[in-house]
Amino acid sequence: MKPTVAPFPAARLRRTRQSPAVRGLVRENTLTPDDLIWPVFVRDGEGIEEPVVSMPGVVRRSVDKIAEAAVEAQALGIPAICLFPYTDPSLKTEDCAEAWNPDNLCNRAIRAIKRAAPDIAVMTDVALDPYNINGHDGYVVDGEIVNDATVDALVKMTLAQADAGADIIGPSDMMDGRIGAMRTALETAGHHNVMILSYAAKYASAFYGPFRDAVGASGALKGDKKTYQMDPANSDEALRLIERDLNEGTDMVMVKPGMPYLDICRRVKDTFGVPTFAYQVSGEYAMIQAAAQNDWIDGEKTMLESLMCFKRAGCDGVLTYFAPRVAALLNG
Repeated sequence: MKPTVAPFPAARLRRTRQSPAVRGLVRENTLTPDDLIWPVFVRDGEGIEEPVVSMPGVVRRSVDKIAEAAVEAQALGIPAICLFPYTDPSLKTEDCAEAWNPDNLCNRAIRAIKRAAPDIAVMTDVALDPYNINGHDGYVVDGEIVNDATVDALVKMTLAQADAGADIIGPSDMMDGRIGAMRTALETAGHHNVMILSYAAKYASAFYGPFRDAVGASGALKGDKKTYQMDPANSDEALRLIERDLNEGTDMVMVKPGMPYLDICRRVKDTFGVPTFAYQVSGEYAMIQAAAQNDWIDGEKTMLESLMCFKRAGCDGVLTYFAPRVAALLNG
């Protein structure tokens, strides 16, 4: 319905902007710690917090430090933490078998978090790139990233993470048919309550660079990911991908990257009305941090404004490296 506005001066739209109290009364969207998922990077060792140079303020943590971070997140009211492993290069292989090793970094971190902070939901990443000597999300055969064999591997990875105690599986690989295969495998194995948050519309974006540094995939990657991640020029395709993943059994969907793709978030929410998330990716985070460190912007205000944009675009939550800072501010 088209809104009706009385003519001036009967309508003075500034009336509802005149004070913090009034602005709060009419605010259309709110941001709370419940809206946040905190992505964290786990590495081998003990007592380690290793800075990621291209992501100021972000560190790779050993498993014991990951458990401490989860306790911090739980105290701040952050509902979920998402794990990404920095795998020792010696464990990266053509067959990616470390991906479903029950005692790999990610699975050890899941168990540590569940012991230390049982109220936190643990989300995992399902893709082969942290374990692949070629740096790709799937198997590479004669220069092609093959689909079906990759899906079989991703299913094994999914079950290993569910067995370790993961609450939310996050397939970020963009292979066709993987959601249906994962859901069937989880049901068959008795993991009826394990959720899937599908990276359903993941674009072949230039905004991922710092993340690849953080997980050690930058040097390993051969070629690009354009044959399986989405073309940034496409919007309608995102809706087809979302619909497919919903039909195959995902519980929630994600758009990635975030702010450059707010139009996609809005279309997804308006079209399907399902739990919709976005990932404020490493490049977005790094740009805000770099500008703030140079005093070109107010970092704190920009951080909060950027996250409110996701809520306005229809997102139910955001994966963001800012999560602990934002939650602390929102908690007063």
